[in-house]
Amino acid sequence: MNNTKLAEHHGRLNQSGSRQGGDLTQGPILRTLIVFAIPAMLTNLLQTLGGTINTIWVGQLLGEGALAATANANIVVFVAFAAVYGFGMATTVKVGQNFGARDIDGARRTFGTGTGFCLLLSILGAIGGWFLSDPLLHLLATPPPIHADALAYLKVSFLSMPAGMLGMMLAMGLRGVGDSRTPLYSMALTTVFGIALNPLLILGWGPIPRLGIAGSALANVIANVVGTGWMIAWMYRRDLPLRLRGAELRYVLPLRDELGYVLGKGLPMGAQMIVSSAAAVIMVGLVNKEGMITTAGYGALMQIWNYIQMPAFAISTAVSAMVAQNIGASAHQRVSEITRAGVISNTVVTALLTIALIAFDRPLLTLFLGKGSAAIPVAEHIQLIATWAWVLTGVMMVLSGTLRAYGVVIVPLLIMIVSQYFARLGFYFAFQPSMGADALWWSYPFGGVVAVALTWWTYARGSWRRVHIPAEN
Repeated sequence: MNNTKLAEHHGRLNQSGSRQGGDLTQGPILRTLIVFAIPAMLTNLLQTLGGTINTIWVGQLLGEGALAATANANIVVFVAFAAVYGFGMATTVKVGQNFGARDIDGARRTFGTGTGFCLLLSILGAIGGWFLSDPLLHLLATPPPIHADALAYLKVSFLSMPAGMLGMMLAMGLRGVGDSRTPLYSMALTTVFGIALNPLLILGWGPIPRLGIAGSALANVIANVVGTGWMIAWMYRRDLPLRLRGAELRYVLPLRDELGYVLGKGLPMGAQMIVSSAAAVIMVGLVNKEGMITTAGYGALMQIWNYIQMPAFAISTAVSAMVAQNIGASAHQRVSEITRAGVISNTVVTALLTIALIAFDRPLLTLFLGKGSAAIPVAEHIQLIATWAWVLTGVMMVLSGTLRAYGVVIVPLLIMIVSQYFARLGFYFAFQPSMGADALWWSYPFGGVVAVALTWWTYARGSWRRVHIPAEN
């Protein structure tokens, strides 16, 4: 694409607004951040809301045992997604850098390579997960009373990995070019289908057999396929920047240079997710040792924590996309202000949300566990101790978003290892003999303090500012 055509194309992107993507290198920083982050947060809200309502269906229709089973199965699926999520983040950063540099073809090359590679990995993961579900649940120390339900749920859930991964890559790529609305519309469709199909497939109706807990997992598979299919159709109908046509379709076969970047930056990013997810798996295993009631309460509380984390995920995504585009445009002077706006807005929103959810935790927990459940007091106790840690985690995520956009990926990985294992799990094993189960819950704020302190120290040093990875033209 020559310079004249490139300028015309970029002008068309700006004139058509969010329909074609968005330029995140100009305009008021806080306003741009908020306008981008709100659809991203609504996307997370819908995704979490869908999971919450589906969890309510499982808890109300099948009981506490089934709810505990889904908590065990979902953490395994999350680990599987985390294994390739880092490659998606690396793809998004490079797409944003190319888009900021006005290199649309470069953005498509990176997007095609990352998407094709991650889709292949997800297919292999789905096949392997189907056959390894039982050993994985044994490794997790899943209680025998819920093992059969967890196995049925997990095996079907693995089937959703290819469609879910493709949808995730499409959404991340679109955000890299400044479009956070299309993923929102797709998630709305996915959520509606998931909510509608869950009770239908759990209980059965007419010719549809009663599938129990496996029906809940199957409903999620169908919903993911529908949402991802719509997003692909929308990208081509609206001629969005990352759609691939004709000879561009070969970009889905990983290109050597692009794949080198995706692997080089994606492996440490993915390792962060795996480290965090593995620590979460260990935490679930430790919670399981406290009995099914504690496991059910913890599972319900994890649903509430998903809401508290939404602002941090959305704002850190917005910060990373904005910084990446500004790197491509060589507008480094805007980076500190973008990061500051992200930290302040995230802290305010997350703190207010935490206060609200703690204030109304009993009616929320009743939705998951049923009125009078013995697990509710346990969950309330955990909530008061551990929930505040997510305010600290949000600050860390925003700072990491800036570092990630500059290609700084090793130090955040080391910080994750220190905070999750040496700090959080170390705190538990050190104080469990004297504190009992409370050592589990207090380990959350302790690990959060360590994580945000180390990340802030890395950011404040400023050495990452000298690491500039120019977008290829």
